[in-house]
Amino acid sequence: MRQSRALLVTHGLAKEFQGFRAVNEVDLSVVEGTVHALVGPNGAGKTTLFNLLTGFLRPSGGRITFAGHDVTGQPPERIARLGVARSFQVTSLFPQMTAREHVELALQSGTGLGRRLWRSDKLMRRFSGRAAELLDEVGLVRLAERPAGSLPYGQKRALELAIALALDPQLLLLDEPTSGMGLEDVDRTTALIARIRAGRTVVMVEHNMSVVGSLADTVTVLQRGEVLAEGPYDQVKSDPQVIEAYLGADVA
Repeated sequence: MRQSRALLVTHGLAKEFQGFRAVNEVDLSVVEGTVHALVGPNGAGKTTLFNLLTGFLRPSGGRITFAGHDVTGQPPERIARLGVARSFQVTSLFPQMTAREHVELALQSGTGLGRRLWRSDKLMRRFSGRAAELLDEVGLVRLAERPAGSLPYGQKRALELAIALALDPQLLLLDEPTSGMGLEDVDRTTALIARIRAGRTVVMVEHNMSVVGSLADTVTVLQRGEVLAEGPYDQVKSDPQVIEAYLGADVA
């Protein structure tokens, strides 16, 4: 049996803002092929930690390694080239571009061929087959020619997942993937993540604990920038410190 390995590791990771430590000596180990959730109350340091992992913030201290590479303080584009893709809490699509065009552009970006190809329909057609596969994977293939701006919110989030998957990442980071969604979209997005996780490693910041419980293999609970508890969801949700700090007695 293949032994699992830690794909993403932090040692003593810290981030300070004008004397305030938003992330304080965090040790994190994300096992390859798992879904790892970061949760905690508002102000716990989740977003700051996420931004450190993806290169959008430089740490004040500590180290980050990904797939054996020291990526501490590296810019987002460097980390992305190593095989890390990220979705954001706020959608950032081009309203007039179709779903297909978004995914084709993402596929093109991974080839190193440059933006000059974008204006050549003939050259862009080389990506159409894979774009259709990715749109099918996220349930949008029938909406391939719809402008992104006309898609409902849940489908916009699905398109962003297709764009992230177009980069063929080893590690997929999802920032509040169900934020702002109604119950139907939450259920649909949860099912989508459950499908696309096959053969991938996922780290997600998520506030909806039912989503965390159904998807996560490991849950790290943060409080005041530090790790309060970590383990499987059923174990973590029963931890008295976690109940007091975040989950609430009705969840246990």
